[in-house]
Amino acid sequence: MTTTQDATQATALAILDALCARLIEAEAELNALDRAVGDGDHGHNLARAANALLAIRDELAPLSVPEMLKRAGKAVVMSVGGASGPLYGTLLLEQGKGLPEGEASRADWARAFTLAVEGVARRGKSAEGEKTMLDVLGPAARAFEGAVDQDFASALAALSQAAVDGHLHCRGLHASRGRAAYVGERSVGQDDPGATTAMICVQLVAAKLAEGAA
Repeated sequence: MTTTQDATQATALAILDALCARLIEAEAELNALDRAVGDGDHGHNLARAANALLAIRDELAPLSVPEMLKRAGKAVVMSVGGASGPLYGTLLLEQGKGLPEGEASRADWARAFTLAVEGVARRGKSAEGEKTMLDVLGPAARAFEGAVDQDFASALAALSQAAVDGHLHCRGLHASRGRAAYVGERSVGQDDPGATTAMICVQLVAAKLAEGAA
């Protein structure tokens, strides 16, 4: 018999699989965005992270969801250089740390996401408004936590839309953190690679969870 916990583990693993596939697919697109404001290797670094996760998939599969996320986060931190590895690895690690062992409620998931975003801000010593991934993740976390007590479909729609809106707002910002800060005014009107990746990931997770809830 499949338990709720088993189903949650399977869902988490399926989402990780989908994220890995999407990041590998988006490598050239994200590199092109990064060339406009940085080193041009953001897509490569995220694809490398995805391949690192796929390499330990069999190790992740039997783990509880919190342990799965923490192990995935460590793998990303250890395998990817630059800012991407530490920041996205921290997002996974802190999400895992924020979840209870055993069955987690939707409110638990929303709170863990908020804590994970706060962990990314601490790790990157950054804040919203600086044209980074936080300009997507912060609004998305607030929208999800604020709507999670409604029906789940509405909460997921709010999560996804906040990520899109945050990405659009981020486009008009002047970068003051990361490599993009070096290009000055040229960063205004450009899509930030980290923010774009964050939007892609949030939208994918929301869509996959919506499929499971349907």
